[in-house]
Amino acid sequence: MRNLYDLSSMVNLFFKRDLKPFVLVSLMLGLVAIHPASGQENNQPNVLVILVDDLGYHDLGITGSDFYETPHIDKLGNAAFRFEQGYASSRVCSPSRAGLMTGVTPAVHGITDWIGAPEGEQWRNYGRFTQLLPPNYSHSLPDQLITIPEAMKANGYETFFAGKWHLGGEGSFPEDHGFDINIGGYEAGSPKGGYFAPYDNPKLSQGPDGENLSIRLAKETAAFIENAHEKPFFAMISFYAVHGPIQTTAEKWSKYRDKAEESGIAANGYAMERRMPIRQVQDNPVYGGLVDTMDEAVGMVLEALEAQGLADNTLVVFTSDHGGVASGDNFSTSNLPLRGGKGYQWEGGLRVPLFIKVPGTLGGAIQTPASNIDLLPTLVELTGGDLTALKGVEGVSLVPVMEGKKINPRDLYWHYPHYGNQGGDPSSIIRSGEWKLIYYWENGQAELYHLPSDPYEQHDLAGSEPKTVKRLTQKLRDYLEAHKARFPYPDPNYDPAKEAEWQERMRTQRLQTLEEQRKAMLSPGWQPNDDWWGSKVTSE
Repeated sequence: MRNLYDLSSMVNLFFKRDLKPFVLVSLMLGLVAIHPASGQENNQPNVLVILVDDLGYHDLGITGSDFYETPHIDKLGNAAFRFEQGYASSRVCSPSRAGLMTGVTPAVHGITDWIGAPEGEQWRNYGRFTQLLPPNYSHSLPDQLITIPEAMKANGYETFFAGKWHLGGEGSFPEDHGFDINIGGYEAGSPKGGYFAPYDNPKLSQGPDGENLSIRLAKETAAFIENAHEKPFFAMISFYAVHGPIQTTAEKWSKYRDKAEESGIAANGYAMERRMPIRQVQDNPVYGGLVDTMDEAVGMVLEALEAQGLADNTLVVFTSDHGGVASGDNFSTSNLPLRGGKGYQWEGGLRVPLFIKVPGTLGGAIQTPASNIDLLPTLVELTGGDLTALKGVEGVSLVPVMEGKKINPRDLYWHYPHYGNQGGDPSSIIRSGEWKLIYYWENGQAELYHLPSDPYEQHDLAGSEPKTVKRLTQKLRDYLEAHKARFPYPDPNYDPAKEAEWQERMRTQRLQTLEEQRKAMLSPGWQPNDDWWGSKVTSE
């Protein structure tokens, strides 16, 4: 059944009067409160959060990719407020997801690395031979911190979760932190059974052989949306995609292989970053298929809102948990012209798509820096909750920005005292206005970038701006000390010769192997195995 009201005519009327799009946020929220959705006694808008794993800022058509095809997400983004300087709160998944859920940074919630990463002397087992050993970190979401679903429940919402959790095991599952329903969320950070059924997921019932995981999660979310609701709902679909292992069907691979060939396959696809090779081109046909299917799944969920007459009364958030995987893992994508990627301290590791669709508004591009820690207070305000109840939350509501106003100047902080699987360094970061400072724990040195003039971080100004370096370094240290952050420490067994040997292997053997694998994957007739990771039902 359609909603009892149609906002589109009202929107047209407002724009004929030349009102700014931002003003419509307040106007339409008022209309939503006056005109409840069909079947709901509560007048608040529904909320849908779409979180994609490992999706880079430039992995969407709307954000600049000419290779990946994402029509459903592009359509959503074109109708939303697009924070073009949107950030994740960490360069890897668990810390960023915890930041999104709680509105505080990793230095505060204590999950500073992906849960399962080695700590202390365990790091030596990775054979990287680095100067420092990483500190211990929290392995579950702290109970004392309020989460978005808990805040929504306190505000009268029913809550639903489907997909990747990776914020703790037994006792720290989604249902332990405010979700009424949990489908597929547990301690694992990747799809253990792959992207095609049969799955190896204790929180997800088995599907027919060959069923796609992203499509399955979309169907579960759509089914929840289609249920009768006496309360407004907060639904979160948290895709395992596009995390490794990257898998797709033969048809999708062929589509993107042909597309790469038509564009002209580059002779080389990789270059060396400081520690590891990094992908330079978007031409991975398997990853292209994985992104494509994820986009189809997003379309299914958005279509469910339309079919139920709920699109005009549902806030939709779309984002990723950090930058795309350009090194390590599966070397899946390129984040260029942004530097780095997942695990890295540069913008390619931290910048993410961040869209907020408010019903009845036209949205538009916003340049104000924003972080996923801002989603908790933003959604609380948009749904009529009490912001004063969010004690200790560092994020700020983005509603004023969407209304065309300014928010008070603030600094953004990141703390990652670990070596990333992808080649990033133990470092902490402050963004203060136009400046970004990266402080390296190995040598106590800093890099300084002026982002408006150097968004791709090619010119380190630390040597020419010593006063700025000193000022921002002190602010960063004060912040970390105030929150009793944990730091890496020297490895007494460090052998610089062994580290140099490892890095030489990266520059020679690893780089060559990656190029060979890339060319093989782009060759006609390539296939990973007989049944394409199980996407072809074995009886065929």
